[in-house]
Amino acid sequence: MNIVLTGSLGNIGKPLAAELLQKGHHVKVISSTPERRADIEAMGAEAAIGTMQDPDFLTETFKGADIVYLMEAWEGIGSIFDNSVDFVAGFEDIGHNYKLAIEGSGVKKIVHLSSIGAHTDQGTGSLYLHHKVENILGQLSDNVSIKFMRPVGFYTNIFRYVQMIRTQGAIIQGYGGDQKEPWVSPVDIAAAIAGEMEKPFEGRTVRYLASDEVSPNEIAAIIGEAIGRPDLKWKIVPDEEMFSEMLAAGMNAWIAKGFVEMQAAQRSGSLYEDYYRNRPVLGKTKLTDFAKEFALIYQSLN
Repeated sequence: MNIVLTGSLGNIGKPLAAELLQKGHHVKVISSTPERRADIEAMGAEAAIGTMQDPDFLTETFKGADIVYLMEAWEGIGSIFDNSVDFVAGFEDIGHNYKLAIEGSGVKKIVHLSSIGAHTDQGTGSLYLHHKVENILGQLSDNVSIKFMRPVGFYTNIFRYVQMIRTQGAIIQGYGGDQKEPWVSPVDIAAAIAGEMEKPFEGRTVRYLASDEVSPNEIAAIIGEAIGRPDLKWKIVPDEEMFSEMLAAGMNAWIAKGFVEMQAAQRSGSLYEDYYRNRPVLGKTKLTDFAKEFALIYQSLN
């Protein structure tokens, strides 16, 4: 099959492209970075250099594809430390550009990387933007089949705690405790998407993606053991303190507010209500596996 991938060679795109190529598919990878062309072509894929903000480029790139994989990247819209960036408008623009490109190219099979929280536009913080994009794509003609893939929190987000652990000796967030929540490996996401591409497409479907279910306290214990800090704790701070600290660090105020609201939804469990109604089979990569990768990065900074 001819398959087009947005998202360049990121944590998901690279293993996804590699698996599809290994299975004999023709893969075209979209990247906004010209320097990525050599890496894409070295894998055996075709490179298409352009941006999600250019619907004409997307339309031409999608033409002739059997399947198109869509994702939105926050980094492609702007820095989360730039208060001038309008992420709502940015996500809406990308959603509409994808819709125009699908209509203009005639592609009929779409795999869309959405997110946990996309089931509602209420109470999920900034994650509701994925709900908006799902709704935009949902306006496509019924002859376009879409598989909405909703991963939970990525293991790779835990890398954000490296400096916090080093300087404050703890993981400090707005929620915590012993309530388990799902996490996912980007490698497991890629494997699931590759598998879905080879299954029949019919109508609009939703699939949640997760690799493990662990509590914040378990995360601290597992990560702490891996980095040689068995006393590592996960500490909870009030929402107001978390918000103030993010603003002090220069974070976009809308992003900071959305992050605090998202963590409140994690704390209450409401973020995962639809996930547990449609609980998936867990992927192969467990937190203990990721902890080894985390330890390598953590120790490399010593």
